[in-house]
Amino acid sequence: MNSSMRTFASFPPVENALSEPNGLLAIGGDLTSHRLLEAYSKGIFPWFNEDQPILWWSPDPRMVLFPHHLKISRSLRKAVKKTHYKICTDCNFTQVMLACAAPREGQSGTWIHPQMIAAYTALHEMGLAHCVETWIDGELAGGLYGVALGKVFFGESMFSRVQDASKIALVHLVKQLQFWQFGLIDCQVKTHHLASLGAQEISRAEFSQKLNCLITAGFESGSKWNFERSLIE
Repeated sequence: MNSSMRTFASFPPVENALSEPNGLLAIGGDLTSHRLLEAYSKGIFPWFNEDQPILWWSPDPRMVLFPHHLKISRSLRKAVKKTHYKICTDCNFTQVMLACAAPREGQSGTWIHPQMIAAYTALHEMGLAHCVETWIDGELAGGLYGVALGKVFFGESMFSRVQDASKIALVHLVKQLQFWQFGLIDCQVKTHHLASLGAQEISRAEFSQKLNCLITAGFESGSKWNFERSLIE
């Protein structure tokens, strides 16, 4: 085993991450809030199954969405303009995580297990992890959650129970982050779904450079999010 893969006191440089599997940087540690915040500030995130040790990742390339690059299709724009839904922020964080953890077609398990839910709920209680929820007819129809540090939002997962419900939540999130002058939304790894919304891959080096500039940018944190309703036209 590579020496950088051993249980660690702190994270090794992200340049030490493996190319296969892409981005595996370290194994072990814990999911305390201190550890998670250290990880995100360095562009590292945990991703592991419940029966595995904690695995830490920094892939190259990195999938990101620059808020001003959001692509809204004609059909999605129509859905966003409808008034049949309600957007709520930070109202039901654990419920959103549980919905994201629900089994999906083609998947036998989930990486959003109780250990992860407890860890991110602790960050949410610190005002550093947030969720955006789409409600339709009094039911939670879709949403997303992630971690905000400085002027970077680290997206973790999203779900839909109704068509476009998660995309509607994402549009509201991005419009708000544009208003707050966030510079980057981390999407971690490439998916066709994210690419269709304007996300793109950049090198780990470019990601780290942008992260270092934005992570220390002034932004009030540590409290519940409230969105400006007038941002959606």
